[in-house]
Amino acid sequence: MNPPHQRPPQRQAAAKSAPASPLHPRNRHQGRYDLTRLVAADPALRAHLVRTPAGSQSIDFSNPVAVRELNRALLASDYGIAHWDIPEGYLCPPVPGRVDYLHGLADLLAADAGGSVPRGPALRVLDVGVGANCIYPLLGQAEYGWSFVGSDIDAGALQSAGANVRANGLQDVIELRKQHARGQLFEGVLRPDDHFHLTLCNPPFHTSAKEAAQGSQRKVRNLGGAASPRGKAPALNFGGQANELWCTGGEASFLRRMVRESVDVQAQVLWFSSLVAKREHLADLHRQLAKAGAVEVREVGMAQGNKQSRFLAWSFHAAGQRRAALRGD
Repeated sequence: MNPPHQRPPQRQAAAKSAPASPLHPRNRHQGRYDLTRLVAADPALRAHLVRTPAGSQSIDFSNPVAVRELNRALLASDYGIAHWDIPEGYLCPPVPGRVDYLHGLADLLAADAGGSVPRGPALRVLDVGVGANCIYPLLGQAEYGWSFVGSDIDAGALQSAGANVRANGLQDVIELRKQHARGQLFEGVLRPDDHFHLTLCNPPFHTSAKEAAQGSQRKVRNLGGAASPRGKAPALNFGGQANELWCTGGEASFLRRMVRESVDVQAQVLWFSSLVAKREHLADLHRQLAKAGAVEVREVGMAQGNKQSRFLAWSFHAAGQRRAALRGD
């Protein structure tokens, strides 16, 4: 991919938004989990099955070990990812929501490619904050055959992510890079000859460790688990290290920094994107992007159960430039 290096006209197309909706039509996880099939793919999941008050089978979603085993079963049965693990305490992401983000990004590319999703390793994606779970590269490679670069500031996370990549024989299509400069997102990771069709990110959204702990307590209570004793950190059902859950200024500050940095590397990326957990941050982000000179901004709603989410994507390239880049012109 060799996108044009000239700066496009300084205008911003009208932001396009979509209301939150059920899982993407291409998402494999519509409806209830088929636990019989998942146990067949990962027999260790059987130990975590519970009976609901209505008499149906489920798992205890307040138990981080059960959630991790469910992920392992989903990845094996639905995506052919035979080996996956994360160290205790690291973020264990819900697979259906993560793959929905990838499907939404695939639709962005399809709109620039005549309606067909570009597939194969020539399509390059940068995952900012790949984490120990390496979930986006593993899912994106399985679904669309894309190649990935995953960056992270945490050496332990990169070690775990690398083990997952090697265990599945994906070293040729998933590369991991250490971000050495705390506070930087693209600088220090992108090389001068790098070009990416997409970037994606699941940013930390709390402003402090205390706020993250309070949010975890609420989540555990909502899932029917017992609250932690006063002064003791709760066991997180989806885990998470400090840099995965919170940063100074929280999500709003992190995303403003991403917008600023994207200006400097705009010639190397067709579409930048990030999940946005808090709807109240969107108006300011749209203002920041208009000021930065983004020519197109897309706000895409997502939903999983009662949880409403969305991602924001922006490009400094006009539609014709993006189409040419996807054709390899």
